[in-house]
Amino acid sequence: MTTKPVFDAITLPHPLPLDSGEALDGVSIAYETYGELAPDKSNAILLCHALTGDQYVASEHPVTGKPGWWERMVGPGKPIDTDRFHVICANVVGSCMGSTGPASDAPDGKPYAMRFPVLTIRDMVRGLIGLLDVLEIEQLHTVVGGSMGGMQALSLAANFPERASRILAIATTARHSAQNIAFHEVGRQAIMADPNWAEGNYYASGKTPDAGLAVARMAAHITYLSEAGLTDKFGRRLQDRAEKTFGFDADFQVESYLRYQGSGFTRRFDANSYLYITRAMDYFDLAEEHAKDGQEGLLADAFAGTNARFCVISFDSDWLYPTAESRHVVHALNAAGAPVSFVELSAPFGHDSFLLDVPELDRVVKGFIE
Repeated sequence: MTTKPVFDAITLPHPLPLDSGEALDGVSIAYETYGELAPDKSNAILLCHALTGDQYVASEHPVTGKPGWWERMVGPGKPIDTDRFHVICANVVGSCMGSTGPASDAPDGKPYAMRFPVLTIRDMVRGLIGLLDVLEIEQLHTVVGGSMGGMQALSLAANFPERASRILAIATTARHSAQNIAFHEVGRQAIMADPNWAEGNYYASGKTPDAGLAVARMAAHITYLSEAGLTDKFGRRLQDRAEKTFGFDADFQVESYLRYQGSGFTRRFDANSYLYITRAMDYFDLAEEHAKDGQEGLLADAFAGTNARFCVISFDSDWLYPTAESRHVVHALNAAGAPVSFVELSAPFGHDSFLLDVPELDRVVKGFIE
């Protein structure tokens, strides 16, 4: 079977309905695929990316030149084996790597900017279902996602239960907590406080709100790590100097690292997309979506119609989406009568553990998919 990535984009044939009551017409979905699709289309795996991810899951990123965000997991002979499976990864609606988002042209020929409608995770999933419809894939072998990708996987299972046989949700949650929302709000305010943001209308000015976006990335990146990981990697070690400067340069290695993360992020991501995607994550609450007759929603009700098998994975050092969040999902699936396996893995890397070298994760992913 071929393992060379295939890059493509489709335009949805119908307007995309949104939870806000609006609809987007002419929506483009950019995606890449690996491996051959079986004649009966039974070997398709959908990978759902995280907040700052994209479709370049196992290929060189065209902007940064870096390897794909899950290259260690996807490929020939790897846990998600492209010699056996047809792997699809699409850029979500609202993002900035080829799918329709705030930087895309509106019908008047000018960028949407802040005229772009506010999205939800369910809206993103509707876009993915639209892609599958165009590709004529009725049922996926597995949907896999970590972090925001895990939200998409759970949302697809709840809202389109007939479209997947297996759901693998990693380091994720069924709703955003107050703490999650608070961290996102800090990032959004940093972007909107940047004078170059210009109420979101910066596309024609040549001046982008890089300072604000870099601060947003720095704040978020801290939540992806763990205290133990930061201490082990940086401690209180100074950066390229023997003594403190008694100023506000990056005296400490951890400061230099965060500044590097922030500045690098601005070269590949759109600030308005960051606003919209973080808001979609904040709105995510599967139980609330499936509440009945004005009553408080029960998460089990969201999964009442599913026939899929589930695997939920958490990490002991993840304080952004801690294991308690995963257990909440597992209990709801049990209440709904869905077959589910659960494992908490030990890793020192915090939330980002699902992207890093955790051999036990490889084994669990491979075992569940196969």
